[in-house]
Amino acid sequence: MVRACVLPYLAGVRPATDQPDPTGLRQELGSLAVVGRDRSGERARGWFNQDDFRQAQLLGMTPSGWPSFAATSRGVTESLPPWRPLLRGAREREGRSPMARWLQLATVAADGTPRVRTLVFRGWGGPAELDLLTDGRSAKPAELAWQPAVELCWLLPRARCQFRLRGAQHTLSPEQEQRERQRHWRALTPGGRALWGWPPPAAPLDPAAAFPDELGEHTAMPAHFLLLRLTLRQVELLELSAHPHRRRRWRAQTGWAEEPLNP
Repeated sequence: MVRACVLPYLAGVRPATDQPDPTGLRQELGSLAVVGRDRSGERARGWFNQDDFRQAQLLGMTPSGWPSFAATSRGVTESLPPWRPLLRGAREREGRSPMARWLQLATVAADGTPRVRTLVFRGWGGPAELDLLTDGRSAKPAELAWQPAVELCWLLPRARCQFRLRGAQHTLSPEQEQRERQRHWRALTPGGRALWGWPPPAAPLDPAAAFPDELGEHTAMPAHFLLLRLTLRQVELLELSAHPHRRRRWRAQTGWAEEPLNP
């Protein structure tokens, strides 16, 4: 059941089952819509998702001063860690640059040597749960099975800052994992789905192999389409825009209290 509430700077957050749902968020995110004032002072309505009212911002609804709340797949609002609005603001500075979505994932192979690669940010599964997608035929699943602890590095050059996010792979129930995989599969573009129709990653190249450009929306989700949901336990931010540089850390074990550090 959706929890309704009234928040500062908003007329309210309430179920909106009578409103159009062009993005499909009603089913996935608890039928929540946000109602407030746009920049001209008129009332406006916009769907919001787990990425900090991003959908409402696209409708021109003022984000400044909003409390840090987000929808979850269970249809309730949860308070966000204090680093989430900072990360959101830094990503917004990137505009349409792919740097707003590209981040580096570091893992450890079974022989103890490090591995790092660039992946695409796919959204939030919870206040401190980050979603990535991968091919089950790649080396990442085996590396995470051997050592589930990971670190992410997210460089956002226009904001002149770097986020380091440390955590571990989160294990979902079979039912939830299937539901979340289906949700992400449906959200991909045909070109994005096509990557999972290619031959196995890092296998010897076969010049005759098929590399499709697109997979349509009715294409069945392949078994090797995997969701990596990472539960974050520590976040560190390095800001390079001032002298001296500013460095801060937040840890889940301290309730996400901010800890100033030497740069």
